[in-house]
Amino acid sequence: MARRTSGHGIRPKAARLLALSRAELGHSSPQHCPPHCPRLNDADPLGPPLSVREAAALIGCSAWTVRQKYLPLGLPHFRIGSTGKLIFYRTQLIRWLIARQQKGGL
Repeated sequence: MARRTSGHGIRPKAARLLALSRAELGHSSPQHCPPHCPRLNDADPLGPPLSVREAAALIGCSAWTVRQKYLPLGLPHFRIGSTGKLIFYRTQLIRWLIARQQKGGL
């Protein structure tokens, strides 16, 4: 019986295999925002306005969950006009989410 040699026993380092430099493999300081990340302290401190559905998509839940769970927990919002339409601002939501994560989650 002939023994097959596939080369799977030889395990080169992934960086050498793909010819990547150490800098390309990951973020050197993950606690800092990368250069392409939008800054939270730009000239527009609130960010663009969002509807309930857009805010829910940003958070990753349903509009019902935003209204029933997160508004009572202090999710920043504004009620506009006599209809009581809810308006959210992107940067405010992101700051609120980060603060909640640092406290131990939603």
